[in-house]
Amino acid sequence: MHDTFSHRIVGGLRMPRILYGTAWKKEATAQWVEAALRQGFAGIDTAGQPKHYDEAGVGEGIAASARTRDTLYLQTKFTPFAGQDPARLPYDPNAPLATQIAQSFSNSRNNLRSDTIDALLLHSPLREAAAQRAAWAAFEALVDAGQVGLLGVSNCYALTQLEQIWRNARIKPSILQNRFYAQTGYDRELRAFCRAHGMVYQSFWTLSANPQLLNSATMLALAAAYERTPAQILFRWLIQNDVVPLTGTTSAVHLRQSLDVLAFELEPQDCAAVAALLDT
Repeated sequence: MHDTFSHRIVGGLRMPRILYGTAWKKEATAQWVEAALRQGFAGIDTAGQPKHYDEAGVGEGIAASARTRDTLYLQTKFTPFAGQDPARLPYDPNAPLATQIAQSFSNSRNNLRSDTIDALLLHSPLREAAAQRAAWAAFEALVDAGQVGLLGVSNCYALTQLEQIWRNARIKPSILQNRFYAQTGYDRELRAFCRAHGMVYQSFWTLSANPQLLNSATMLALAAAYERTPAQILFRWLIQNDVVPLTGTTSAVHLRQSLDVLAFELEPQDCAAVAALLDT
């Protein structure tokens, strides 16, 4: 498969066009990370949030897969206190925010068994402007130290908030990772901002939040025409529209099907048909 078909270049780094998400897998995390990598996934998304992620299990799965670090894109997140389980924190909650970020990142590096991380995301924007600026400065320091390649933010659904993060940043965000669903209008304005500013929009909750879309007559007809599943049609549409989808499947069949979206393209009129569904 041609490299440009399976990866895109973002800030000089190779980001796979589809990522494997590792939330909610608990004690099965290592097993499914290994399975995903052995199937052919080349990008892993995780977070320093023990409440929802077993980051040490991610590292174990990577090691078991025998994949070399230079063939793998690794992305993690700093999760503010509000999103954490107070009983299982990867940092000292009483420390200054910059120290919390440094401690969380050090913990992630140890868990993932890697000196460098390709991308670090802020799991959600901080409410106070001063705290947001302090967090981003701490992120930028990790880039300056050569420990992180790209920076980004997750769960940011207000365009004004993303614009402010962009405006205040010395090192601009390269990634926005959001839920992709109808209630937010599929983030049309945010995706347009990303496109205009060279950012990558990553989608999660892409399948589970969109049963009506996947079961629509249009998607079923396209799936039949391409001899694919509706999920594959949606993933392929996203990839052709500058989105990097995440899948966290725990099905070997669905792992293979997710990667198979890199092996075909939708015709322009079919891309338009899917776009029309998202605009209704």
